[in-house]
Amino acid sequence: MEIQELNKQIRNESTEKIKSKVPEQVSTSWYNEDLLYSGKGKSLFIILATEGCSWALGPSGGCTMCSYINDCTQEPVEASKIVELFKSELEKHPYKEDFKSKDKIAIKIFASGSFLNPKEVPKEARDEILKILSESEEISEIVVESRPEYVKEDVIKEVFNIIDDKLFEISMGLETSNDKTRLYNINKGFTLKDFENAVQIIKKMKDKGFNIKSKAYIFLKPILLSERESIEEAIETGKYCQKTGVDRLSYCPATIHGGTLIERLWRENAYNPPWIWSAVEVINCIRDELIIPSLMDTSAFGSRRGPYNCKKCNKDLKHLIIKTNLSQEKINYECQCKNEWIAEVKSGDFNYSKTKINHLPLY
Repeated sequence: MEIQELNKQIRNESTEKIKSKVPEQVSTSWYNEDLLYSGKGKSLFIILATEGCSWALGPSGGCTMCSYINDCTQEPVEASKIVELFKSELEKHPYKEDFKSKDKIAIKIFASGSFLNPKEVPKEARDEILKILSESEEISEIVVESRPEYVKEDVIKEVFNIIDDKLFEISMGLETSNDKTRLYNINKGFTLKDFENAVQIIKKMKDKGFNIKSKAYIFLKPILLSERESIEEAIETGKYCQKTGVDRLSYCPATIHGGTLIERLWRENAYNPPWIWSAVEVINCIRDELIIPSLMDTSAFGSRRGPYNCKKCNKDLKHLIIKTNLSQEKINYECQCKNEWIAEVKSGDFNYSKTKINHLPLY
């Protein structure tokens, strides 16, 4: 596939310029308010020190918008070191004191890839981390990320043999319900059927009494889609996820990561991140049409490489979105720049060529 060749070329050029990272540079954490399944509470976010996503390290070059591989060691990390650094991050935050104050606490574990892939997170490390969390009365919800192919019944059973009845959510980067967009614009490497199989496994285990949930990440504005197409596809993907049985959604508006195909197009003035108004439109539509909780990431909002509106409303809307992530309410806000966004949504497709694109001329 030509997009994979191009993606790999760009990835290689990027990684050659970056200094190798040691595990201590990769491991990090933060702690803030969040919406849990049990209601408003706080989440502890921990990034594990891993070699990185196997999909990105392989011949595909990874996804067209993601550069998290550049923040990893890109070499195997011993299980004992992963656990050691995890413990260190865990001890940095006052979640035990907050729990005593009646706050609900969740932990979200990021491996910059798949927590359930033993090549990225060795089973010994995975089991020890889960054992630590199983012994913590404060933490009631455990959230991890994985590609669909690693979601298997035997793995889920192994997890619950350790964590018992704690809630366990598996978050998967579906990105879009459009197979063409996912495979050719995002280079995700799996089909809708693969995702559905993973969701069905999770539902099957839930029916057997396991306290397990699924979450889908949805990407707002992949390359080669107009603003209007991006909004419509994001909303349709949310509807599809609810119909398929996904328990929760997390929308991720595009930001420009260094060393990616999306950055190459951006530098060629052939791509821009979405308007913040587009994120607001998606939020308001899904609040009307969906009943499952839906969150919207606000990373890099108002910055040169992230979603933007104008200087007057960037910050206001970012705070309103953070607020609605907790309240699950719609956003009511107006600004003059909204008219520019409306004009782009209405007319952005007018200059589309009807000629089929056979390749991306970026070599």
